[in-house]
This record gives sequence, C-alpha cells and structure tokens, in this order.
Amino acid sequence: MVPVLYRTWKNSLVASCLLVIVLFGRNRITQGGGGPENVLLVVNPNSPTSLAVANFYQSLRGIPDSNVLYLPWDPQEQVTDVDRFREKILLPIVEHLTRQGFLEWIDCVAYSADFPWGIELQKDIQRFAEEHPELLPPARPGRPSDGEKNSEESASSRWPRVLTPRGSLNGLTYLYAGVLARRPDYYMSLRVNQYMRRAIPEQKELPTLGFNSRLQFDEHGNLAKQGQRYLLSMVLAVAADEDTRGNTLEEIFEYLRRSAAADGSFPQGTIYFVQNDDIRSRTRDPAYPEVVEALQKLDVRAEIVHGIMPENKPDCQGVMMGTAEFDWARSGSIILPGAICDHLTSLGGVMAKSAGQTPLTEFLRYGAAAASGTVIEPFAIAEKFPLPTIHLHYARGCTTAEAFYQSVYGPYQLLIVGDPLCRPWANIPVVELQEFPEGKTVQGVLTLHPRAEFPRPGLPQPIGGGQVDHFEWFVDGRLVGRSGANEAFVLDTRPWDDGYHELRVVAVETGLIASRGELVVGLTSDNFGGQISVKLHTPQVRLGEPVRLHVESPGALAVVVRQNGRVLARKIGAQADFEIDSRKLGMGPVRLQAVGIGGPGRPKNTISRPISVIIERE
Repeated sequence: MVPVLYRTWKNSLVASCLLVIVLFGRNRITQGGGGPENVLLVVNPNSPTSLAVANFYQSLRGIPDSNVLYLPWDPQEQVTDVDRFREKILLPIVEHLTRQGFLEWIDCVAYSADFPWGIELQKDIQRFAEEHPELLPPARPGRPSDGEKNSEESASSRWPRVLTPRGSLNGLTYLYAGVLARRPDYYMSLRVNQYMRRAIPEQKELPTLGFNSRLQFDEHGNLAKQGQRYLLSMVLAVAADEDTRGNTLEEIFEYLRRSAAADGSFPQGTIYFVQNDDIRSRTRDPAYPEVVEALQKLDVRAEIVHGIMPENKPDCQGVMMGTAEFDWARSGSIILPGAICDHLTSLGGVMAKSAGQTPLTEFLRYGAAAASGTVIEPFAIAEKFPLPTIHLHYARGCTTAEAFYQSVYGPYQLLIVGDPLCRPWANIPVVELQEFPEGKTVQGVLTLHPRAEFPRPGLPQPIGGGQVDHFEWFVDGRLVGRSGANEAFVLDTRPWDDGYHELRVVAVETGLIASRGELVVGLTSDNFGGQISVKLHTPQVRLGEPVRLHVESPGALAVVVRQNGRVLARKIGAQADFEIDSRKLGMGPVRLQAVGIGGPGRPKNTISRPISVIIERE
C-alpha cells in the first residue's frame, strides 16, 4: 500500500468532531433513505442554466420551496481555490442548514449547474505543512527540506504524491467537517469515509445502510454515539459551453426525466461489468464475480463481459468499465433509465474542453441516471473510485447518492453528476390520508390518520421490511413531528399564518434501507380570517418578459411576492401591481406566492396558493 496520511487521521478528528458538535448539537438519530424533503437544492442565480436546471428538477422531484438556496457564483469560474469554496459556498450552506434547523432532516446537497467542478487544495496543504510538520512524511530525495527557504516547495515535496491536490465540489461537500476545519489530512485521506460499506466483521450487521446526516460512524463504519458525520452531495449537471465538455439543456432534462421515471420500477435490464487488460479495468475487476453472484441472488441480472464497452447490449441497467476513451454510440448498446455508469479514468471528471480522455458526461448524454469521474489525475488507486458493490447497494434499494458513497473509500476528488434521488429498486410506500381531500380549509387542531402500502411487502429483512416503521410530518417543508406506524398524528394549525400550506406525510420503511414515500396535500388555514387574492396576467411568458401580477390582501400593511422563500418584490399597502423580471426566475416551471403582511387586527400574515408560471425560451 502506498504511504498515505490516512494513518494519522485520528489525530486530526478532534477539531472536526468538536466543530460538528458545535454546529449540529445532539439530534435524534433515525435512519432513512432519501426523498425530496431531504434534499437542499443549491442554485446559482447568476446563471440562466443553473436556474433552468433547478426549476426543472424542483418541479420533477417535488422539492419543497423551503429546500432551495440561492448562492451567487461566477459561472465562468469552473475551478476555484479551497478558500473561496469554503467562504462562498460550503460555509453559507452549513450556516443556512444550521440557522434554519434543517439538519434534522436535510441529508443531501444537490448542486444545480454552473458551480465549480474543481477545487484547488494547495492552500490548505501549505497551511497544514506549516502548522503540523510532524504529521508529514520525510521529504522525497532531491527535493528541498523543511529548513530551506521555499516553504511552498517544501510542503509539496513532503505531501504524498498520490493525494493529488484538487477536490470535487460534491466530494468536499460530503467531507464538510474536515474542509471547514482546514484539515486536508482528514478530508484527503483514502480511508476517511466510514459510511463506506466493506466486508469486515464489524460491519456484518450493516451490509447496506440508508443514509441520514444524523448518523455518526466510528473508525470501522459502525454506528456510534459520537463520530464522523457527512452530507451526501451530487451535482445535477455540468452544462456544455465553449470551454466545458458538459451536456446540453435538452440532454440534462432528458436524463433527469428518465431517472425520475425509473423509481421503484424494479427494472429487468442487465448490469454489465467489462473486463480488459487495461490497468483501469484490472484495478476493480477482481471483485466482479462476487458482486455478480450477489446481484443474481437478488434476481437482478448481471454479467461480466470482455472488451472496452458492452457490445450490442440493448438492456444496460448499469455499466462498470475501465478505459480512457470510448464512443458509446459505436457500441450498439442502449443505456436504460436509472442506470449508473462509470469508466475509471484519470480525467473523466475534468470538464475543461482542453482535457483528454472521455468525460463522464458521455454516459449522461445517452441516458444514464448518474456517472462519475475524478477531477485531476488520481492514479490507479481503487480507494478513489466506486467499487463494484455500488451496484449491489443500488439493487438493494438505495438512491444513487447512497450507493455511490457506500462504495468509495476516499471520495474527495470524485465528481458525481446526475440525479441523487434515483432509486429503481426501492420499495416505495404509497401513502394515504383518510378523509382528507386536497385543498381542504382547516382550523384549530386536526387529528390525522395515515396509512401506507408497499408494492413489494415480502422483501427480506434487514434490507427492506415492506412495513411502515414510522411517519414523518412536514408543513411547508419543515419537519413538525413523527408518529408510529399505527398512530394518529395531532396537528395544531393555530400557530400558522392564514392561507395556503403544504402538508407532506412521509412513510418510512422498516429495515436498513428505510425507503420513503410521500403524500403532498395542499391546505388552506383559516384561523384569523385573513384573505388574499392574486390575478396573473398570463401563465406563460417568454424569458426576458415580465411576469405581471395583481395582489390584494385586505387589511395588510404590505404585500410581497416570493419564490422559494426569496423575496422578489414588495410594496406598501393592501394591494399592488407587480412586474417580476422573468430572467430572475429562470426558464421552465416556477411557483410564486404572494404574502399579505399582517396589519392592525391581523396577528398573522396571509399566504396565497402557489401561482404556476411557465417561463419559455426567448
């Protein structure tokens, strides 16, 4: 094994764990698979592409309005340094989650397009070398020592060569604790990920595990009362332009649409593991036979083939290859909805047009749900890439994000692009509320009786139980309580503002995967007599044209128009006409809401029903 710094990671965890405790406190630990209410969607308001991708994904997946965060970034800055990433992206995300109390239920950060795919890490390495020289290995022969003047050259000479100094946007978000603590010996370690499931005795009871951000892990990957925490993270899309070898908007919309349609479909395609003599293949192919056998025991088709790509296979439900370059169109094979594909190569995650080798976006172009690649030369080190077990975790019912992070030891430079919520083999419960129709007007205290049914109730424990463990209750995207499988839930509407609210009832399955299914119901609260009305000039406008609204809320001090919680316009008085710049909203389906701000005799605000608008291309 190459000499790496993960042998010293325990020494650096003290600062990281203290940071985590300060940020998050001691929340109740419950297991759970991923759903739309567990995703924070991060959008770049400076990018029309980022807005369009986010609008499409939010509508497609039903992401709550409260779960959208707008962070401005220069779309042209596709690679940045770790200090800017920490200050402008990572810290604002963690502060937002902490301030809003979202870490009780947010498990995954999904970035829309036009954020930096690569983060340069030299500044952290240099600081670490100056502050902790005792943790570095001796200088390599022929390079400057610590006593020489050029400390930057000294640091680079002593940093392990295999830990190349660039990370990915999502990889560093997943390892946020070490990044915030400025400890590259932690987040650049090849064994830092204790959510990684591996064949060791300590994990025999946890072969596959649904993720949530409250879980803590010890050094063997066991659940612990105090240990390492993570945040799942993926990038929805890398957009194509003159400098970036990404995907077009049409390709992005298509693979996201296909992924959502694959959920719970229990597909009948085949997962192909491709062997050849390339080191990129030999790094992982010894594990192929065991994974193929395990998949077949789940009645999932899997096959080892030889060559560069699967040839003339019309049923690719997943692909694992080892090659620097390929042309999928020439394979004659078809990628089915929900497939995870990757090809373990040096520059698969380098999105610059000047880079060589085939990028991960080639798989997405032909319909994969998710693909990955490293953002700098990684060397042929298995710990930096997903192991074949990614397909086993996926076939047991995990989301793409859960499957990826359970399968890679050191994810700091792995760019993972696609739909984090795709789950073709999940046993997704169908939720009902007895005698509770959409659009009902409510007052006072409600007693609600949920129920859920599973399409496959006989799946074996401990992976999936086919029964309800508990229900989770969300109002306007915020967790307000939990109830048992056969327990009524009491919901007090009196603290609410009058007007529209979104009630979300989530059934969580028993077992380790804990698949989730939700029912979303729109309600109108009427405890204080507040009224509000909105007249939309037209439900479709071209990008660049204004969205025109007339809002009236009798007795209000002011009226406001907002999208996903951000205020777009405000005027004093109980009624007003608004013109909203559609370029600020972005192309695609958007939801606006008007709010009447409480005035004399009105203790609460009044919220309108969502106003749906389609922003068309210019």
